[in-house]
Amino acid sequence: MYLLGATPTPTPTVDPELVTPGPEGFTVIAILVVLVALLVFDMLRRVRRTRYRAEANEALDAEEAASRREAAGESADDGDHPRA
Repeated sequence: MYLLGATPTPTPTVDPELVTPGPEGFTVIAILVVLVALLVFDMLRRVRRTRYRAEANEALDAEEAASRREAAGESADDGDHPRA
């Protein structure tokens, strides 16, 4: 049988106030948060701009292709009709 005795509690050897980040740590983390937020906003703006440019280029390409088809169709129509 085991004798149950009081379990000794270890006493802390380091002062808890000395291992906290303190105001300097808070300042560094706050600056990092602001910088990361600014980078995210800038990245989103750039991605959005790139997407809009791609959509605009696709629209311009579609218009150009349509005008080419229309021009080719008009020239083919002119040759198909007999002149009276």
